[in-house]
Amino acid sequence: MAASDSGNEDVRNRTQQSALASQRAKEQGQQTGRFAQWFPLGAKEGFSQWWASIPPVTAEHRVLSFIPHLQKPPTHTQTGTAPVSTTASSADLSHTSGDHVTTDSTTDPYGPRQWNSEMVELGGKGRALNEFSIERLGEEVDNNLVMLHGYGAGLGFFYRNFEHLSRAPGWKVFALDLLGMGRSSRPAFKIHAKDKDGKIIEAENWFIDALEEWRIKRGLDQFTLLGHSLGGYLAVAYALKYPGRLNKLILASPVGIPEDPDAVNDELPDPKDMAVANEFTQDAAATTNPANAPKDNNNFMNQRKKGEGSDKDEQPRRRRPAWFTYLWEANMVSPFSLVRWSGPLGPRLVSGWTSRRFSHLPEEEAKALHDYSYALFRQRGSSEYALSYILAPGAFARNPLIRRIQGVGRQWIQEHEGPTVDAPSAVSAAQSTASREGQRENGLPIVFMYGEHDWMDVAGGFASEEKIKQERARILAKATPEQRRKDQGEAKVIIINKAGHHVYLDGWEQFNRVMLEEMEDVRRRAQR
Repeated sequence: MAASDSGNEDVRNRTQQSALASQRAKEQGQQTGRFAQWFPLGAKEGFSQWWASIPPVTAEHRVLSFIPHLQKPPTHTQTGTAPVSTTASSADLSHTSGDHVTTDSTTDPYGPRQWNSEMVELGGKGRALNEFSIERLGEEVDNNLVMLHGYGAGLGFFYRNFEHLSRAPGWKVFALDLLGMGRSSRPAFKIHAKDKDGKIIEAENWFIDALEEWRIKRGLDQFTLLGHSLGGYLAVAYALKYPGRLNKLILASPVGIPEDPDAVNDELPDPKDMAVANEFTQDAAATTNPANAPKDNNNFMNQRKKGEGSDKDEQPRRRRPAWFTYLWEANMVSPFSLVRWSGPLGPRLVSGWTSRRFSHLPEEEAKALHDYSYALFRQRGSSEYALSYILAPGAFARNPLIRRIQGVGRQWIQEHEGPTVDAPSAVSAAQSTASREGQRENGLPIVFMYGEHDWMDVAGGFASEEKIKQERARILAKATPEQRRKDQGEAKVIIINKAGHHVYLDGWEQFNRVMLEEMEDVRRRAQR
């Protein structure tokens, strides 16, 4: 048995080789091949990691172990359709679904706090959301914060935010894995609508209906919703379909705001100009160091201002290959399907992203996040196939949020078939204008956060802010003094210094401060 444990430990040590090898090699002046520069994990180490197949539960547990004052994080052992591991986990996973860990004032200066990990079952076959939550003991829960990750990620990516955000008195913090991502269940994704608009709505509903069902099971009346990237896009969709549920909406580098007339045509931005490509090529160490940070003037999000850095000899945008268009539109390929298909090469492909994405972090944390990412990426495909219905090739939204953002916080509080904007005079056939009075939302505070070196264009946030302000002015033009007093419709844009797209991780200290300020604002508004 000892020999077996020793063998497993050896495998784990080899799979834990830092994905930052290329950075170390550069510092030491070592020459590396082109493939190794892009995918720094060695072939031997990559094969060992593929063979070991560290399960998502183990990988998530290790990431959460970096949370301050939480020596032994709770990690339930259920994972939606996780591949079977060939080696035993070394993590202490004795906690079962629904169990928790409590930290007291002896080990936790901001305690006592209760940390929970649970798989929340939803209705229907194979539908469940992975949940991590923190509650302050000895206090009434007055407010709730719900955090949604981005495309293909997981709740563990917020590990540098949980401890700080849960210091706020009277707040309970929840983080969820989106349905079909992270460690949530992965039901088959199918579209039944026939028309384009119907398909978009059905894809959006697939995610946000699960969130609403979770809210009902948790008995939350209202909550503050934070969404990053795709999570931000879906947070807006949720606010439109389920009005009256939120008291604040915080969008961290949300995808899908700007409108591109060519989003569904044959033109595709040149790969070197696509901002989404920067997610895989931009070194996070550069974004946190202003001196080395590249100027992200790409045409993907129109980040380059008119007349600034234009190139008269700029080549026309390349037409994307027909095979790529076919696979994207037919839902036959995703970035994660490539990882799954590549077998032993998978960990090396993932290292091409993780080596840059986490290059600014301590080595042990970068290792843990690399393993966590690979463990999630290699799981069975599910909601990742919704992407082609929501985003066109090149990652512009098929139904851009800039067309709908003015409706957030201005909806009629009634059932909606999807995240569409109510017309200014929309009245249900079953209700008279008199009976509807006072049943429309009074606006919603919205915060847009972008990194100083974000490849997502901050111009989309400013355009949204202006559109929200215009809608507020239109509504209040004929409002009574009481209606003006009650109106909550505000918007602002905040820049996180020395941060890229992952603002919560690159600039986590400022991000946490901003979040605590926004949470305090929610508390103050409730006391008015």
